[in-house]
Amino acid sequence: MFYLIGLGLGDPKDITVKGLEIVRKCQRVFLESYTSILGCPKEELEEFYGRPLLIADRDLVEQGADEILAGAETEDVALLVVGDPFGATTHTDFILRAKEKKISYKVIHNASIMNAIGCCGLQLYKFGETVSIPYWDETWKPDSFYDKIKLNRLNNMHTLCLLDIKVKEPTLESLMRRRKEYLPPRFMSVQEAATQVLTIVEKKDALEKNTVLNEKSLCVGLARVGHDNQQIVVCTLRQMSSTDLGGPLHSMVIPAKDMHPLEVEFLQQYATIKLEEYNN
Repeated sequence: MFYLIGLGLGDPKDITVKGLEIVRKCQRVFLESYTSILGCPKEELEEFYGRPLLIADRDLVEQGADEILAGAETEDVALLVVGDPFGATTHTDFILRAKEKKISYKVIHNASIMNAIGCCGLQLYKFGETVSIPYWDETWKPDSFYDKIKLNRLNNMHTLCLLDIKVKEPTLESLMRRRKEYLPPRFMSVQEAATQVLTIVEKKDALEKNTVLNEKSLCVGLARVGHDNQQIVVCTLRQMSSTDLGGPLHSMVIPAKDMHPLEVEFLQQYATIKLEEYNN
């Protein structure tokens, strides 16, 4: 049996009772360390689970799925995923491969940023399409995600922005030399994300009259959701571009223009500005 198990967002104890029971009986347990991170070292997980964990890094997840599934026809194998197993499309591939190999599987769900984002007070059913904001470099500055933010705003819906992470990214030199060397891990901050969005907004303003988003539009920055040191800040997009929320992981929300009074009341406790009748 192959098990895909969600770990939740915070610490070792966020795993479900069902998930923990499965982990303790499996012959092999892999910890996926590519699509997200848990706010504790692997050793803490191993101590709480009472068993060793095998790290499934980017190379293994993307290229070694068969290695992870090997033997699951006759023994129990688990892949542990931060958040919920289906929070990243990468993990659906494991289910498809298991079905192709006629390997039985079970999915154990858990909390993810997709539902925990409600901690800021914005109502989940008013969120539109989620967007991912990628890191820019000198030659690659994609901005297609802005069109989705624009559509959500036009439909009076909130936008959850998932911020880029770079884990085990090969250096350009290593790609040329075919020798594996990796860049240090990077985790996009709300400050960086807001700066990139502002750059797009200013570009749109220069080309056309932009009425969807501006530097005074409301923005919600969240850091380490589900952890004891969780932090939430509500301010303008311009202010968010200079806001430091500390260590990873960060998320950002661009609220709808028109919010329910309860949403406004809840957000106010985290706000640096007065939110009543704020509609930028």
